[in-house]
Amino acid sequence: MMRVWVILCCLFLLVGCAPTVSRVDPAAAIDLSGRWNDSDSRQVANKMITSLLGSEQFKKYAAEKGRKPAIIVGQIRNSTSEHIDANNYIKKLELAIFQSGLADLVESDAFRDKLRVERVQQADFSDPATVAQWGKETGASLMLFGEMTSETDVSGRRRVVNYVTTLFLTDMETNRRVWYGQEEIKKYIQR
Repeated sequence: MMRVWVILCCLFLLVGCAPTVSRVDPAAAIDLSGRWNDSDSRQVANKMITSLLGSEQFKKYAAEKGRKPAIIVGQIRNSTSEHIDANNYIKKLELAIFQSGLADLVESDAFRDKLRVERVQQADFSDPATVAQWGKETGASLMLFGEMTSETDVSGRRRVVNYVTTLFLTDMETNRRVWYGQEEIKKYIQR
């Protein structure tokens, strides 16, 4: 009898500790910890790119060039006290630029290098009629880069964190800043 009781208790503990998992809409804003999360990345990226592409400075630059500008997204530095995956944020910025149709998106250095290696391999192993040609890359006319910072105020079990993302769009040829944007998210957390 004791053995049955122990087995039942163990089964009860195992079933009671099993996680409950449910699927949610990826666009749903879920904030469990109060830290920077995917919803913050998406919100800030969309607002920043909308601001950039809708700005008079960007429109004037495109009109002066007489063509759709090519943008490369450079480094976005994380200067917050949290671990924030800057690459994930960069991909959201790239997606917003690409989907806008108002600018061409040029590959970052890591992907560009992979493409160049592939082009070398094609030259050695592929049918010459289908080989990608050298010297046909689209050069970026603009580079987007920036920084993420945060300020934290704590009192007892309450905390306010203000995240500030600052982005710069700079002309690659002249180093002239074409656009400068900043977006903030403030979170109030009670424990």
